[in-house]
Amino acid sequence: MTIGVSMLVGSSRAGSLNERLAKAIERLAPKELVFERVKIDDLPFCDADLEKSPPEQVLRLKATLDRNPAAFFVMPEFNRSLPAVLKNAIDIGSRPMAANSWRGKVVAMTGASPGAIGTAVGQQHLRQILSVIGANVMAGEAYISFSQPDLIADDGHIENESTRAFIQAYVDRFAEFAQRLCDQ
Repeated sequence: MTIGVSMLVGSSRAGSLNERLAKAIERLAPKELVFERVKIDDLPFCDADLEKSPPEQVLRLKATLDRNPAAFFVMPEFNRSLPAVLKNAIDIGSRPMAANSWRGKVVAMTGASPGAIGTAVGQQHLRQILSVIGANVMAGEAYISFSQPDLIADDGHIENESTRAFIQAYVDRFAEFAQRLCDQ
């Protein structure tokens, strides 16, 4: 069974470590997972007025999320939390509550940072937020310490065997998790 996966990258920075990690995930994923990138850096700030007359960017986000039963978050950590651009996309996707695009969504997350603990604290915050809005978040953690600038190439290729094996195992586990939950 093919499963559509909304890929949300919480960094819009040129040369983003997390963009490279997202490409690696897409390269390593089993063929059953079909990724669709979600553009989030042009969204207006979330407020109740968006529900009355949503602009094209909001409609696009909601349509992409609603089309795919799964989502994969790849994010940096800002001040021990998730980036504002990603939190904004989550908030917009959850509104209005009757049309919460996250409810029942099968979700995994990871992130890269040059720091020793990767994005551990930010991912815990993201996990808490997604649980509150009804997403089915995969257990387990995948924090990537990007201690070497060339750990993942711009195209997502990973030379380091242990890093590639770690990410491969995580993506394979997500595929199994998504198959199990989306098959119900």
